[in-house]
Amino acid sequence: MDIGDRSWMYLSRSANEYENRAKDFLNKAFERASLGNEILCPCRLYFNRYWHYRDVVEDHLFGHRFSPNYTQWVFHGEGISSTNIPHPSHEGHEGVSQGLSDHKHDDIDKLLHDTFRNEGKQDLYPGCKSFSKLSFTIRLYLFKCIHGLSNVAFSDLLDLIKEAFPFAQIPESFHKARKVIRDLSLNYEKIHACPNDCMLFWNDNANLDNCVVCGSSRWKNVLDELTNKTSKVPAKVLRIKDGNLRHPADGKAWQHFDSMYPDFAKHIPNVRLGLLSDGFNPFRTMSISHSTWPVMLMNYNLSPWICVKPEYIMLSMIIPGPSSPGNDIDIYLQPLIAELNELWKVGVETFDVETNQTFNMRLALLWMVSDFPALAMLSG
Repeated sequence: MDIGDRSWMYLSRSANEYENRAKDFLNKAFERASLGNEILCPCRLYFNRYWHYRDVVEDHLFGHRFSPNYTQWVFHGEGISSTNIPHPSHEGHEGVSQGLSDHKHDDIDKLLHDTFRNEGKQDLYPGCKSFSKLSFTIRLYLFKCIHGLSNVAFSDLLDLIKEAFPFAQIPESFHKARKVIRDLSLNYEKIHACPNDCMLFWNDNANLDNCVVCGSSRWKNVLDELTNKTSKVPAKVLRIKDGNLRHPADGKAWQHFDSMYPDFAKHIPNVRLGLLSDGFNPFRTMSISHSTWPVMLMNYNLSPWICVKPEYIMLSMIIPGPSSPGNDIDIYLQPLIAELNELWKVGVETFDVETNQTFNMRLALLWMVSDFPALAMLSG
C-alpha cells in the first residue's frame, strides 16, 4: 500500500473522504493481509489484536476510529506479509502489536475537536443565527428519536428539507447523520447475554455462536461521554461554606474521601460520580412480563442546581430482559466497572477547549443512589 498522507484516518467519520478512504483501506487490506476472510481489526478498541470479518471491521472503524498513530499499516499488507501475523488459532497472538496501545491520543483528539468546532461554526444557511450545521443535525436526530421515526422516514424527511431548502447544510442521508452522532460519542454498543445471565464474551467480542443469545445490555462508553468533544471540562463545584448542606461536596463523606486521596482531590478537573439505578416496566401494564434497568451516572462536579437535571445525567447502560437481573446484575455491570476502574487508576488524556491543552483526567465513583430493593441487588 502507498503510505501517502494518512491524516484522513482521524477526520470526522461523517466526512466523505473518511468514508471513501476507509473502504479503500478495507479493500486493499482484505486483498493483501486476510486469513480466512478475516483481518486484524485496526480500530482504537482492539489495536490489531483480534481478527474479524469485513462487516465487523467496517463497523468498528466507523464506531471507534482507527488506532492512534497507526499510520504505517504493517498488519495490513504494508511492509509485512500476512503469513507472519499470528492468527488466533496460533500461539502468541495475544501479543500482536501490544505496543500500539501505548500511543498517545493528544494530537488525534485535538484534530477531531477542531473538526467539530469548525462544523459548529458553519451556518446552517447564509445568515442563519439560530442553528449551525452541527446543532441542526443533532436536533434532527433528537426529533427522530423522540417521535420514533424509522430510518427510512428520517431519510425521506432529509430529502424533503433539501428539496425545500437546497441551500441548507444538512446531512445527505440517515447514514451520514448517524456517523455525526457516533463522532460525538452519543451512540451505544450492544453486549449480548444468554438466558443464564452469562456475558462470557463481552471483553473480547468472541463468536457468540457458542452462547444462546436471549438479551442484550446496551452500554454507552463513559470515557467518551466524559471527554465529549463538544463539552467543556467539568469544573470544581463553587460553593458557599456556611455549614449548610447544599451539595454532596459539603458532606462528611466527600471530605473524608478528600482526606484519603489528597492527590486526586487537589486536581480540580478530576470527576466525581454517583451511580443511580432502578428497574421498571416500560409497557405500563402488569400483564406483560418485562424489566428494564437503566444505569445512570450523575456528575457532581457540576453546580447543585444543574447536576440533578436529566440533560446532565449520563445514561451509561440499559439492561432489558423478561425479568429483573436480580443478584446477577453484577455480571451485566462488568463493562461499566472495568471502565470506571481504568478511569480511576490510569485516567484519560482529555482536551481542554478553553486552554487548548490536554491533561490527564481521573474519575472516582463515590456512591450509589437507589431504593432498598435495588440496593440489595447492587450491593448484595
